[in-house]
Amino acid sequence: MHVLGPDSGVGHAQASITDAIEVERLIGKRKPEVVFNCAAYNAVDRAESESDAAYAANAEGPRILAAACRRHGAALVHFSTNFVFDGKHDQPYTEADEPSPLSVYASSKLAGERHVLEVGAQVLVMRTAAVFGGPQSFPIRILERARSGQPLRVVSDQMVNPTSAKDLAAAALELAEQGAAGIVHTVNEGCSGFDRFARATLEEFGRSETVESVSSEAYPTPARRPLNGCLATIRYRPLRPWREALHEWADGLK
Repeated sequence: MHVLGPDSGVGHAQASITDAIEVERLIGKRKPEVVFNCAAYNAVDRAESESDAAYAANAEGPRILAAACRRHGAALVHFSTNFVFDGKHDQPYTEADEPSPLSVYASSKLAGERHVLEVGAQVLVMRTAAVFGGPQSFPIRILERARSGQPLRVVSDQMVNPTSAKDLAAAALELAEQGAAGIVHTVNEGCSGFDRFARATLEEFGRSETVESVSSEAYPTPARRPLNGCLATIRYRPLRPWREALHEWADGLK
């Protein structure tokens, strides 16, 4: 398999996933073996009032991309989310569990999953959760708030698997190499409330700010979120423990 380098990707400024003509041109010109779709509308709360934009980027765009991949013989790796579940289970969700989204964002992501799988190409849907490593990820926001002296009130009853972007990318490459298809859950091992995630982040950077644990009811948002957003897999090995991955990420920033 030929794996393209980091400078070979296409960003939003260069092309829109919803532009069928441009997507077709790019796939036809570059002739990739595998396309990794990282495009998404992920403003969860804003999606409640911008449903057209959410569905365009999260559902229609992936359908366009999958169809172009099929026509040109390319495999597609499409990233999705734990938000497709309603969080009512008392165990982590596996690939065999039935989705039941609570929000516009979640519904649009589930629609995207179904669209790409229905196209009939070589498609892998990778569901993940609470990805950190980018400039807008949860740990970065917590650090910024701590450094600016803002209060840290963080929900304790929304459980997730904090997942390293580096580990997720490595898993995506491995699964693509194996020719995996269908739906796979890919997260770092272990579930955590966001309050614990926040405290672990501060600890990694030697900070002593207090994190106040609050319930979701005390921190209302436009979009409903699953209380149990934890994922498990019956199709792939668990990634390393999330605290280990967080420690490595933090070390890289010091």
